Amino acid sequence: MELEERTSLRRVAGLSTELTDITEVEYRQLRLERVVLVGVWTEGTSEQANASLVELARLAETAGSEVLDGLVQRRSSPDPATFIGSGKVEELKLAVQQAEADTVICDGELSPGQLRQLEEKLKVKVIDRTALILDIFAQHAQSRDGKAQVELAQLSYLLPRLRGWGEALSRQVGGRAAGGVGIGGRGPGETKIELDRRRIRNRMSKLRREISAMSRVRDTQRGGRRKSEIPGVAIVGYTNAGKSSLLNALTNAGVLVEDALFATLDPTTRRAETPDGRAYTLTDTVGFVRHLPHQLVEAFRSTLEESAQADLLVHVVDASDPLPEDQIAAVRKVLVEIGETHGGTMPSELLVVNKVDVAGDLQLARLRHLLPDAVFVSAYRGDGVEQLKARLAERLPRPEVDLELLVPYTEGGLVARLHTEAEVLELEHVGEGTRLHVRVGPELAVVAAPYLVGEAPRSAVAIAPAVDDELRRVARR
Repeated sequence: MELEERTSLRRVAGLSTELTDITEVEYRQLRLERVVLVGVWTEGTSEQANASLVELARLAETAGSEVLDGLVQRRSSPDPATFIGSGKVEELKLAVQQAEADTVICDGELSPGQLRQLEEKLKVKVIDRTALILDIFAQHAQSRDGKAQVELAQLSYLLPRLRGWGEALSRQVGGRAAGGVGIGGRGPGETKIELDRRRIRNRMSKLRREISAMSRVRDTQRGGRRKSEIPGVAIVGYTNAGKSSLLNALTNAGVLVEDALFATLDPTTRRAETPDGRAYTLTDTVGFVRHLPHQLVEAFRSTLEESAQADLLVHVVDASDPLPEDQIAAVRKVLVEIGETHGGTMPSELLVVNKVDVAGDLQLARLRHLLPDAVFVSAYRGDGVEQLKARLAERLPRPEVDLELLVPYTEGGLVARLHTEAEVLELEHVGEGTRLHVRVGPELAVVAAPYLVGEAPRSAVAIAPAVDDELRRVARR
């Protein structure tokens, strides 16, 4: 149903966005239909430059537009005035007229000056890669948290780019300066743009407070999972690498799967079990992309913290992509930025190469040589999923406190918790109760301490010193 809703909300064809006969336009809604792409190739190989433009085309199609043409300009650095240089602007203007396009999308983040210069010369709407990604996020956000984070990112992007046309936005006239208007013509001393900037800043402050409050709720949920000593696994990777499909294959979560960029924005957490019966959580996170806008990284920082708080990262790589190494580098770059805010450390990583069913044999052979420790799977067909579950069981942290317990039959809840959160090595039902040999975490060890074999039943607080030696031994190791 969610997929049908997304498809039905595509933009209506025929709406024009040409900048003709515009007098007082300040807030312009993105209406992408017929677009021409333009990029600047400053470094790397031509294959990388072409791949970046192809990715921009996929982003534009995800946003609901029709891509007509694409141009690449070879330069040592982007032109500070027009991004692509005056000569290329004339070539681009001719291409726009011939294709009858109404929007130009630049593969990079434009400064306010570059944006204004290009629109004045091309006479059509011009947006950059950042605005395009923000528009896709605005379309796909579903939760209250996600919508607030997207709005904050959009306002951060819009604030330095506010502008208007003509004198209609002036509010500073008064007295003789009012052209004879006199009394009643004096303005509040604030231009329309300054007024709007102040309103945007106030709105951004309110959104930050709301996101902070929602972040505390997530911290409480994560704290509950940590208290129960259930390991957490975060699925990270490039956008459209198949993270949601992998979550469905491992847990039957039933989350939305779509062959589109940034189909998932809101993190989804599901419970799973290893083949030997240990419980853990799997979290599907938002995908990354090359040159991810810093506004999004800042706004979605609380969501991206799911990756930093996990015990293990499952890094999903698209085997069918022509440059998977660049995808891995882009993801790890964002993970480093997130890790710097958490003491500079990130959890250990397990590489998973997905979509082996659509990749060629030569590509797979190259990836197996390049990534010898990776697990190769097809989340769509189910190939390699059992092998992945086994590798997850090996990499997940194991409880390290070894205890011999005799739990009375009246404490069935504790036995059930041990089955859920601990590793049960031996179990025997005797006359006095249930005898267990378990490995548990430190917190659960304190809870189970009153039932240690050879100990008289006492409170957990009183018996806690009985497991101190074991806990110290684990800490030293």
